[in-house]
Amino acid sequence: MATLAIAENPIQAMPPELGDLYTRYADTVYRTALRVTGSTADAEDVLQTVFLRVLKREEPLDPLRAPEGFLRRSAANAAIDVVRRRQTWRQDSLSESPDRLKQDSSAELKERLRQAIATLDARDAEMFVLRYMEGLANGEIAEMYGLEKTTIAVRLHRIRESLKVQLGN
Repeated sequence: MATLAIAENPIQAMPPELGDLYTRYADTVYRTALRVTGSTADAEDVLQTVFLRVLKREEPLDPLRAPEGFLRRSAANAAIDVVRRRQTWRQDSLSESPDRLKQDSSAELKERLRQAIATLDARDAEMFVLRYMEGLANGEIAEMYGLEKTTIAVRLHRIRESLKVQLGN
């Protein structure tokens, strides 16, 4: 039976272009995922998912076309997917166990925000994460999406209002 050799350094096992992207942007992808999920384990899963998706792409990323924006958006999307799955799991498990442990109010608020973000349209969730969790300016987001800066500002305002309603603020 043949066995697979595992490289001591996973970057060495990657195609050179992907290894370069990983070296340059892994921290960015990880931080984005961590801000959205609030979990180091989930952020590591998202990091792996994002770079596996890049590896499987038929068309390689063009380094001249802002791969950082693409990778941040991919990380935000993958992290939101993780939060959505977690939310579904929690709903199922909470219905079985009504006695919940009390949590710190700030941790509870963060989790409620994560759950509210997970209910947004994927593009709206991406924009919210990029603006308010990643700290990108409206102009940077507008450039990523090919939209006007004012369009982004209006859309973010509507997203914030929607989240306020969901959070009861």
